[in-house]
Amino acid sequence: FPMSADNDLESGSKNNQQFDPVFLVSYPSIVFLYPSVLAALFGALFMLWNGNSAAADYAVIPARIFLLVLLINLVVVSFDFPRTTSLTWFFAVVAVGVLIWMLFQLRPDLSSTITGWLNQIAPKTNAAFYFIYFFGMSFLYICVAISRRFDYWEVRSNELLHHHGILSDLKRFSAPSLRIDKEINDVFEYLLLRSGRLILHPSQERKAIVLDNVFFINRKEERITKMLGALQVRLKGDSH
Repeated sequence: FPMSADNDLESGSKNNQQFDPVFLVSYPSIVFLYPSVLAALFGALFMLWNGNSAAADYAVIPARIFLLVLLINLVVVSFDFPRTTSLTWFFAVVAVGVLIWMLFQLRPDLSSTITGWLNQIAPKTNAAFYFIYFFGMSFLYICVAISRRFDYWEVRSNELLHHHGILSDLKRFSAPSLRIDKEINDVFEYLLLRSGRLILHPSQERKAIVLDNVFFINRKEERITKMLGALQVRLKGDSH
């Protein structure tokens, strides 16, 4: 009987070796500003291609695009948009759009008045402005990427590891009793980077471990669930 149990343990450990460790990294909210970084790069290249004259009429095009994208980015970072709230805002925007369209149909002169007023708002700048924003944000992204190398989590088939500190300090938790919860609190953040919140519940810890802004959260949650599920099946088999 002991020999049979040893064989089961050996077989279970071999089965667990097929699961690669899952690395979990929590990122700051600045990562969601990457669309504005791309808009700044577009503005810089557009201005260089067209002569880089901040006084020219064409300078309004990239400026308006950049400011619009930046404003939307800041709204996404500043507020959470759960699914229900997002649907409410969507239908509200559609309703307002329909009302404006009906108003323009009843008052054609109002459309030309608003269009003329919007045309008076003509922000302009040169390529240097866009490059400063692009390289400044890129430098911050590099710093964030480097800092995450010194603070991340690793889920293995038999343990949960927390790597932190410049000297790679390591803290271990038992994985067989690990529970995980997944939350997607912001639809737009999920659309941008497939990100969400993972909540880890190690059996030996009173407080839950909360990891915000984990990229590709569905894929990682699925891998962890399969890994822990296979381990639980093996432990149940060993108990018999």
